[in-house]
Amino acid sequence: MKIWLINHYGVPPEYYPLARPFLFAKNLIKMGHQATIIAASSVHNSDVNLIEDHRKYVHEVVDGVPYVYIKCSSYKGNGVKRVINILEFAWKLKSVCGKLERPDVIVATSFDPISCYAGIKYAKKNGIKAVAEIADLWPETLVAYGVAGSKNPIVRILRQLEKKIYTSADRIVFTMEGAYDYIVEQRWEKDIPRSKAAFINNGIDLDGFKRNVSQNPVSDEDLEDDELFKVVYAGAIRKVNNVGLLLDAAKLIDDEKIKFLIWGDGDELSELKQRVESENISNVCFKGRVEKKYIPYITSHADLNIIHNSETPIMRFGLSLNKLFDYLAAGKPILVDFHGEYNPVLGYGAGVETKANTAVEIANGIKGMAGMDKDKISVYARNAQAAAKEYDFSRLTERLISVIESC
Repeated sequence: MKIWLINHYGVPPEYYPLARPFLFAKNLIKMGHQATIIAASSVHNSDVNLIEDHRKYVHEVVDGVPYVYIKCSSYKGNGVKRVINILEFAWKLKSVCGKLERPDVIVATSFDPISCYAGIKYAKKNGIKAVAEIADLWPETLVAYGVAGSKNPIVRILRQLEKKIYTSADRIVFTMEGAYDYIVEQRWEKDIPRSKAAFINNGIDLDGFKRNVSQNPVSDEDLEDDELFKVVYAGAIRKVNNVGLLLDAAKLIDDEKIKFLIWGDGDELSELKQRVESENISNVCFKGRVEKKYIPYITSHADLNIIHNSETPIMRFGLSLNKLFDYLAAGKPILVDFHGEYNPVLGYGAGVETKANTAVEIANGIKGMAGMDKDKISVYARNAQAAAKEYDFSRLTERLISVIESC
C-alpha cells in the first residue's frame, strides 16, 4: 500500500523529538509498504526552517524514510505567528498533495485538528481511504487546563471541527485508551460508533533504545553509586510540570541513601536550584539537559524512575506520555505520582501510583519502593520489560496496518 502520514509537526526526530510518525513510516517500509511523511518545513517552537528558499515544498529521504516538507513560516511560542503557521500548513496542503503520486490511504494526525481535517477532507474528496489519528483531544485539553471554558466560542467551533473529523474519517486511531469515553461524554456515540475507533498508544523503538544504552553511556558518579537508591526524573523543568513538588517530597525523606537525580531544563530550573541551595536540600541534584540519546542509559541505571506531572482532568481518558515508554523500556520500577485512568504502569504491574499528587504521598511512595523486598522489585522490573515489548513500534505498526486494512 501507498500510505501518507500527514503530521504538521512530523519533521525528522533530529529536529524535533516527535518520533511516532518516523517510526511508523520506518516500520511500514520494512513491512513492504510505501510510506511518506508530509510535514511543515517549520520546526516547532524554533528558528529552524527546512526550506530556506522560495520552493513551495521539498522532498527528502531521512534514514530511508521519504519526507515532503511544505513551506511554512517559522514561529516561537503560542501567539499569532503559531496560529498563522497552523492555517498556512492546512491551506497549502491541498495544492502540494495534488502534485504527489496518489496514495491508497491517508493517515492525518491531530494535533493540530485543522491540518488533520484538511488531510481527511482531501482524502474523501479524492476517493482515498482516510484514518484520523488523534494524538491529543482538542479542544478538551484547553478546557482541562483551564485555558478556556467549555462555552467559549473558539472551543465550540473546534468541537464542531473535531466531530467533523471523526464522522468524515473511515477509521479513528486514538493514542489514549479511554478516548471513546470522551465521545460518550459529548453524546456523539450515535454518529461515531465504538467500532469505528481504535487505540494505539505511544510507544518505544526497543532496538534503538538498547543501542543507545550501549553506545551512549553517561559518566555520572551518582548514577554509578551502588550505595544510593537513585530516583530519576527526566523531563522539562517548567512551572506547568511543578517539579518543585519533588523538592517538597525530598525534604520529607531522611534516608541519606535516597537521592533525586533530575535531568532536564526549563524556565524554572534556576529558581529550583536556588531552592536546593537556600533550603539545604541535600538529596536532590540537578544534572542539566542532555540529548535524548542519553536518556536510555540514565533511566536504565536508576533504581526508581518517576513519572511526575500535575494531575489534570484530561488524564481520565488515559496516559500517553512519551517518557512513560522510555521508562518501561528501562526495565526499572516506576512510580507515577498522579492518578490517571488506563495507566499502563499499573495495567502491566510495572510500578505503583501514589494515593495523591502531594509531597507526603510522593515521599511515602518512594520510601516504600526503597524499602521493598528485592524479589518484588524484580517483578516490577520484569513486568516493565514485558510491557515495553507490547509497545514496541514494530507491534504498534502491525496494529496500524490492521486499522488501515479494515477501511
